[in-house]
Amino acid sequence: MNAPITAEAQITYSNFIGGRDAPSVDSRTFVSHNPTTGKPWGTFADSSARDVDAAVTSADDAFRSGPWAALSPTRRGRLLMKWGDKISEHAERIATLETAQNGKLFSEMRTQANIVQDWLYYFGGLADKVEGTVIPLDRTSVFNYTLREPLGVVAVIVPWNSPTFLSIMALAPALAAGNTVVLKPSEVTSASAIELARLAIEAGIPPGVVNVVTGLRTTGEALVDHPKVAKINFTGGDAGGRAIAQAAGKRLVSAVLELGGKSPNIVFADADLDRAEAGVLAGIFAAAGQTCVAGSRAYIQRPVYDRLVERLVARAAGIKLGDPMKAETQMGPVATAAQLAKDESMVQQALTDGAELLAGGSRARVEAFPDGYFFSPTILHNVQPGNCVLKHEVFGPVLAVIPFDDEEEVLKAANDTPFGLAAGVWTRDLRRAHVMARRLQAGTVWLNTYRAMAFNSPFGGHKDSGLGHQNGISAIQQYLQTKSVWCELSEDIQDPFVIKA
Repeated sequence: MNAPITAEAQITYSNFIGGRDAPSVDSRTFVSHNPTTGKPWGTFADSSARDVDAAVTSADDAFRSGPWAALSPTRRGRLLMKWGDKISEHAERIATLETAQNGKLFSEMRTQANIVQDWLYYFGGLADKVEGTVIPLDRTSVFNYTLREPLGVVAVIVPWNSPTFLSIMALAPALAAGNTVVLKPSEVTSASAIELARLAIEAGIPPGVVNVVTGLRTTGEALVDHPKVAKINFTGGDAGGRAIAQAAGKRLVSAVLELGGKSPNIVFADADLDRAEAGVLAGIFAAAGQTCVAGSRAYIQRPVYDRLVERLVARAAGIKLGDPMKAETQMGPVATAAQLAKDESMVQQALTDGAELLAGGSRARVEAFPDGYFFSPTILHNVQPGNCVLKHEVFGPVLAVIPFDDEEEVLKAANDTPFGLAAGVWTRDLRRAHVMARRLQAGTVWLNTYRAMAFNSPFGGHKDSGLGHQNGISAIQQYLQTKSVWCELSEDIQDPFVIKA
């Protein structure tokens, strides 16, 4: 492990292939920046197609003939659990790396680094619960059974907002099923991915099972297009997901896609306003709005609209921006200069489209970090249906508040988006809560809570928010293929010109 990272330190990482560091064959590199300081932070391998080929070949060899292929599912699962223990032991360091890379609060990054142990324990425990079936055929002389077998090399591409957490969400079921993986992290957050792979080796997972290639878009494209990649798991924007689905379709391989969101957070007049206020704030300003499930559209019933909006504006104005390593900081910077510019331009476009500003709306100055990528917590109202901020994912701390009168009106508005990742409903009326849950077009619906997730509860999107699911028993099934085995027990000679049925 490297020495602890300070805000101003600069480090160098190579790829991690076959259980060891592997510099780019072309010696190409790129530089990442610390979003808190705005300064260069680390240098990483900018991988070419040859680097990707080396990683995929390593993973393919480990899958077909290495120690991983010879392990029983039980032993494979135990190694995943040990990996979880290792990550938890190093959670402080991983969290420090994450915060330096993406500017999210150290406390949240530490929590995520700790809880991935639960994911690895859960899927490690599922590794030896994969079972085939015996088929009761009409032909009693035939013994027919099925096997559930791993696919091979799985390509995993993750974004920068929760790199360790999202990586393990994808890697755990793929590995539990017996596959091997090549992980391509975001160029913003490459360091922690390599540290995870190093810890896998320390846990006893054989070399070649977990490989990491860093780089830019061309690196990801080379990985998606590699002929030995049998499955793709991608978390990111819908445009990237469409491109990956198209590339995967050309090779007839499948993909799990967790894409963007424009999630509604709906507050009815009978809701507990204290809890609803906290839920709306958490839904959009936690992690500076840089989550796929960000509750970026708050629909508030008219009898409580003015009162709740006034409270939200007051809380937004009081959010403490600053050093994400400090416990008192409530919101750090956004992760990149490009994201900062996007936040600013989308708010300006929303105002041009007729919205009015209640809070924030511009870059924020933090005295200790004059070059940091800080954006003020922003609230917009008088947002009409055609406004860009209601249709497109900002991925920043920008909230649109919209009044509504009744269930039918808010359902129509909430579902009027190409996305369908998540939704929140705040009400004391149980009938209403469950009716809303059924009628909202979203893969996850939270009732009187928001931004909750568990290793054993499926997570995935509807509509343009993705394909497939992470978490839960069904997740491991996505990394298996079925084989049907037929065994004739009779000694009779069959007519060779008649199909056996």
